[in-house]
Amino acid sequence: MTWHFLLIICCYLYALFDMTAPHFPELDFDEYGKKETSLSLRDILPLNPKQYDKHRAPKFLGQPTIVYFHVTVLSLDSINEESMTYVADIFLAQSWRDSRLRLPENMSEDYRILDVDWLHNIWRPDCFFKNAKKVTFHEMSIPNHYLWLYHDKTLLYMSKLTLVLSCAMKFESYPHDTQICSMMIESLSHTTQDLVFLWNMTDPLVVNPEIELPQLDISNNYTTDCTIEYSTGNFTCIQIVFNLRRRLGYHLFHTYIPSALIVVMSWIAFWIKPEAIPARVTLGVTSLLTLATQNTQSQQSLPPVSYVKAIDVWMSSCSVFVFLSLMEFAVVNNYMGPVATKAMKGYSDEDLREAIDDFKHRRRKVWRSTLYTRSTTTFLDDSSYRMTE
Repeated sequence: MTWHFLLIICCYLYALFDMTAPHFPELDFDEYGKKETSLSLRDILPLNPKQYDKHRAPKFLGQPTIVYFHVTVLSLDSINEESMTYVADIFLAQSWRDSRLRLPENMSEDYRILDVDWLHNIWRPDCFFKNAKKVTFHEMSIPNHYLWLYHDKTLLYMSKLTLVLSCAMKFESYPHDTQICSMMIESLSHTTQDLVFLWNMTDPLVVNPEIELPQLDISNNYTTDCTIEYSTGNFTCIQIVFNLRRRLGYHLFHTYIPSALIVVMSWIAFWIKPEAIPARVTLGVTSLLTLATQNTQSQQSLPPVSYVKAIDVWMSSCSVFVFLSLMEFAVVNNYMGPVATKAMKGYSDEDLREAIDDFKHRRRKVWRSTLYTRSTTTFLDDSSYRMTE
């Protein structure tokens, strides 16, 4: 009896412990012996893996696969005129339908989150940024991408990227220019017979309205098609176009106003007496050198282009005005040299007036003598020619 009683007590305690202990779901084991509690890749692939080729686009009824794109531009910055590049932070969304896949069993949600690594085992668009020099994928603090599967077997892949893009800038109107920069997305290996890129019909592009650039404004942005024909066929391509208009404020206060003041300052020499040779020469030469230095500084951020820019016309015009003011002093000094010399020696105003009158009289006399000599020479040459005949 005692043993039976103890056995009953032990069974009761075991049952009580089993009821109060936490219960965990039973775990399955995959082919590699690992425990799994969620969806696996084989749950969405065809039952016969040989029926699925990840290198072939999922064409439906012989029609090319359509991939819809959406881009959210988070920021535009680091616009470099010298290297003709700019940097953009974006969210890139791609969606396509792969009818070869299977839906997971008991899928009740609108979409199911899949492991992004499965993209290595299923077909995905081979898109690349055609005019990108560098593409950085964000991994802080977790990889910034995800993959969704919808009920109609549509896959949505979203990722966050930082792009360094090239932009063929033209500076004929600089600094009144408007640059047109693009972001081109093209297929690497599929022609338009197999793959077509289209923009999302409802919301293809979203640009952050708080984007602020130091010297440029985004005057306009739009999406368009850029499909191009190569020797191997037509390859689908779509692009975003940004119209960047340059602000005039920086160059107004750092180029136009200072250079205009330098030109006006060089004109002060017109009110300085001709005999003040050091003052006039110093003012003219200093203005010319300052203008040349400013011209160099105003174009430090630009590449050395071979055509004429609007800023070149302005700075060259200012340099010509300053140079002409310096030439005016040279002409005055040449014609008024004797008078200026006497003024520097301390002659009175009456003596200077007599010197000016004498200077004009001698100039007139020299002019008449030169004219008479030329007339006589012409007459003698003509007479000699007639005698020869």
